[in-house]
Amino acid sequence: MSGTVPRAVIVRRSSDYELLLARHATRGQAKFFLDARGEDIDAVEGEHETLRAVGVSVRGRIPPRWRRAEVHRDDLDRFLFEPDDVVVAIGQDGLVANLAKYLDGQLVIGVNPLPERYDGVLVRIAPAQVPDVLRGLDEHRTPSVESRTMVRAGLDDTQSLLALNEVFVGHRTHQSARYRIRWRDREERQSSSGVIVSTGTGSTGWARSVNLARGEVLELPAPTDRRLAFFVREAFPSVATGTSLTMGCCEGDDDVRIVSEMNHGGVVFGDGIEDDFLAFEWGQTLTVVIADRTLNLVIG
Repeated sequence: MSGTVPRAVIVRRSSDYELLLARHATRGQAKFFLDARGEDIDAVEGEHETLRAVGVSVRGRIPPRWRRAEVHRDDLDRFLFEPDDVVVAIGQDGLVANLAKYLDGQLVIGVNPLPERYDGVLVRIAPAQVPDVLRGLDEHRTPSVESRTMVRAGLDDTQSLLALNEVFVGHRTHQSARYRIRWRDREERQSSSGVIVSTGTGSTGWARSVNLARGEVLELPAPTDRRLAFFVREAFPSVATGTSLTMGCCEGDDDVRIVSEMNHGGVVFGDGIEDDFLAFEWGQTLTVVIADRTLNLVIG
């Protein structure tokens, strides 16, 4: 951190209770909806109150001289982060993944308000630890930080996106996608359910499921490894398409190149956010590589 006064940026998303109220307008109507389905609104409201209380506690622990801001997950694409921001994400692991692509080197403190609900893979800090972490930063002590590898997918028209877990390349309806894939000195025309290219962080999720289904054939990267793993989902053999190039690992300057043969519906998206996609139409070339940026995650 430089000599400027830091800014704490708190990032949050709507709780399940808030989403229920947005859908049903009142607590009574939401309760009626859940009661009819054997669900308990008190439990959902209780988690909301815990989230709210943790947010109040974190705000109260920000050093008084610091500047501060708050942003909702839905507004991240319109928020301007500053180089010296300390970003405090309060919620589940996915919130940190949603946030990562908008950052460029800022420290991220992931606070886990519900450890009985959230695994804490990316939200590594308990609410009780927050005062010590912020105090340490205010006193210019160097925190323990994991630099987690990210993945970049770039089209030949200069459009690109970043992801922390993985990128998906395929058809928007998950029907058969047609393309040519190239990795190192191998190339193949394929028809499949799509391609995923995963970081080490993503290797605990989607990529791990695919790898397990195939008998753990690849040694998946760790979160800080400068490696990626790719998998082709359900490649279909035909007179025009093959199934010999369906997995591999990239390191260093390695890339996966995919040329679309889809006249419509081809998409590229990251971290499971299907609404934030690049259109991938016939003839376009996509290059997927290890990103220059990393997620700087405070772990203690």
